[in-house]
This record gives sequence, C-alpha cells and structure tokens, in this order.
Amino acid sequence: MANPLENLKKHNLTLPQPSTPGGSYMSVNIRGNIAYIAIQFPIVNGEFKFQGRLGQDFSTEQGYEAMQLCALNVLAQINEKLGFDNILGLNHLDAYFQSTPDWDDSPDVVNGASDLFVKILGEKGNHSRAIFGVERLPRNFCVGLTCSFTLKTQEPIFIT
Repeated sequence: MANPLENLKKHNLTLPQPSTPGGSYMSVNIRGNIAYIAIQFPIVNGEFKFQGRLGQDFSTEQGYEAMQLCALNVLAQINEKLGFDNILGLNHLDAYFQSTPDWDDSPDVVNGASDLFVKILGEKGNHSRAIFGVERLPRNFCVGLTCSFTLKTQEPIFIT
C-alpha cells in the first residue's frame, strides 16, 4: 500500500497549512498512545470556507466537500505534529453540523470525511463515528470534525 502522502498525490489532493487553535487549547493532545485532534473546520490556508447552514446555504454535496476539507485539516495536523509513520490508525471521529430543521442528510455529508480517511490512510482509516446536529458552530461553519488516533508508541511526543 502506498503511503498517505503518495495517496494524496494520487487523488490530486494537497494538505492545507495546519490551522492554529482559536482559544486556550492544543490542536493535538496526546494521552498514552492516543492522539486527540481538536475540532477542525473547512479552512484552507487561513481562508474560512462553507460558512452557513446545510439545507439553506449549502447542498448535501457541498457539505460533503466541506467535511472533506475538515478531514484534510485533520491529516495536516497529523502530518505536521506527529508524522503519518507514527499512526497505527484512526479510532473514532465526531462530526458536527449546523443545518435547517428539515435537512436530514448528515450521514451523506460525514461520508466526505470517512471516504477521504480510507482513501488516504487505507485500512488505517477505518473508524467508528458519531454525528451531532448543533444550533451553531464557531464562525458559522456548516461542519466541524474531531478525531482520535492510536499511535505506535507510548513514548512522549512533544508538540510545539
């Protein structure tokens, strides 16, 4: 199997510049051999994308694309802070969305992240997930994504 960076190239994808925390927290927090990735939004190199509500401002297909951007931001954090070689696999993702009350296609939107993780990480990208509809996300983003990964080692990895 090709490595994640080769898979990104193969699918004509590039990792965005990792975003920085918008508050008093770390983008990546490690406890034992589990890495927790703080919520990632559809941001491309500092530019906010997909601000609004699914079912009103964005279609399900656009939501899928927005969730792919969130997943690319997760991978950018992993690549910069941990390196893909240190990952055993993706454990779980929590997906958040804001929509109109009658919109009900959240599983299709979250597949944007799920599909991307499997494409790029192969078997290591298989995971469980939960989906949460919320009244409002920061900066009015239509979607957000958090993830946890198992690391190959329990050795301390210091993130700056």
